[in-house]
Amino acid sequence: MAKVLIKKLNPKVELPVYKTDGASGMDLMAFIEEPIRIAPNSSYLVPTGLSMAFSGDYEVQIRPRSGLAAKKSITVLNTPGTIDSDYRGEIKVILFNHGTEDFLISNKDRIAQMILIPVIKMELEETDNLPDTLRGDGGFGSTGK
Repeated sequence: MAKVLIKKLNPKVELPVYKTDGASGMDLMAFIEEPIRIAPNSSYLVPTGLSMAFSGDYEVQIRPRSGLAAKKSITVLNTPGTIDSDYRGEIKVILFNHGTEDFLISNKDRIAQMILIPVIKMELEETDNLPDTLRGDGGFGSTGK
């Protein structure tokens, strides 16, 4: 288990928790003074009242909650959102309404989930030639229908 320091930006903020032993993510909750209404085909940057610090060997990914996506067509716009290890600002979630009705967010509503992910840094080596493969440069549906 990796240690993550978490800071409440307001004493009324509730800390995220794993809801079950098998959960890989913790639910993030909105921390807002007034309800937020997201119109269809619109987005809103929702504050959580939390900031955090963790090792440079990790990133935190912000992902949609499957229940909100399935039942209300609400997703995280930049899925997965990335929180870098050197960011110390408030965690905010860009929610997008793909539905046909307004979506109302109230304080402490669970809006997304966060997962701690290991990061492997790349070492780039410039070259004029790449090794050949059977696929080659085929992409965007080239391997099937």
